[in-house]
Amino acid sequence: MKLREIAESLGCRLAGDGEIEISGVAGMEHAAVGQLTFLANSKYAPKVKHTKASAILVGEALTGLEIACLVSNNPYLDFARALALFYQPPRPAAGIHPMASIAPTATIGENCSIGAFAVVGERVRVGKNAVIHPHVVLYEGVEVGDDFLAHSHATVREFCRVGNRVTLQNGVVVGGDGFGFARRSDGVQVKIVQSGVTVIEDDVEIQTLTSIDRATVGETRIKRGAKIDSLVQVGHACTVGEDNIICAQTGLAGSTVLERNVVLAGQVGSSGHLTVHEGAVVYAQSGIGGDVQKGGRISGSPAFAANEWLRAVTAFQKLPEMIKTIRELKKKVDELRQNVESNSAT
Repeated sequence: MKLREIAESLGCRLAGDGEIEISGVAGMEHAAVGQLTFLANSKYAPKVKHTKASAILVGEALTGLEIACLVSNNPYLDFARALALFYQPPRPAAGIHPMASIAPTATIGENCSIGAFAVVGERVRVGKNAVIHPHVVLYEGVEVGDDFLAHSHATVREFCRVGNRVTLQNGVVVGGDGFGFARRSDGVQVKIVQSGVTVIEDDVEIQTLTSIDRATVGETRIKRGAKIDSLVQVGHACTVGEDNIICAQTGLAGSTVLERNVVLAGQVGSSGHLTVHEGAVVYAQSGIGGDVQKGGRISGSPAFAANEWLRAVTAFQKLPEMIKTIRELKKKVDELRQNVESNSAT
């Protein structure tokens, strides 16, 4: 594909030779001749002179370098769009594999692909254009919308509802039982029936081996456009807001509420029955013990304001030296006090 064709497709301004043939896209350090790369952060600009790429997506045209530029308002986003011009994941042909198990009461939309050993239970409703890979299981009463994509070993449990254009990566469990037990007087833990459901709204993607628990009563809800990374645990009756980003190894205890545009970095933990308000960012390995204000930035465990945490963690590294200094000062003060007392006595 010629560079000018890519520019037209992405809506970018071309600076340089538009007749260059582009065969693919790659990161700056790994790009080869004939490939397109990108610069989204100015601090990496010095690396541009070392790249072998034939063209680069940038926020503003580069000077003094012999490399063609596609000038974009959002180079990283347009790099992602350029990737889609050169690579599309294979899509299985429409149809139901003879070794799939489809309940007679299930309703399957047009142009769906259902792979071998997939199981579609009683009274399940599947929208059009769904791709259900081998070994996916949809329990009884599940509803999934149009353009649903479920990779192998994903499971949607009974009566859960999934919207349009939802992607479940390998091993995702939607609607597994919430972790709910009541203790008897003799100490035995008795399971509480998890009678609620999980609802996944439109345009959600959930990465591999993540679990979204069903509610004890009511619902667990993942709202439109949320993106959830691998190895995440969303507890019962949680709400994950619109366009949230939740990174790997994060755990949300029951009844946590995340409002829209919240970002939780990796290995964040949340205690239950709290609200992280709109636009908040929680940095990696933080422990959330209470509500987070709108637009807040918190870090640490227990988490508090990120700017204060940065000062605190800097001081923490100096604590051994500070303790030594305090002990030496205390010793000198004690000696001075003894001298004063001795002089007063004489």
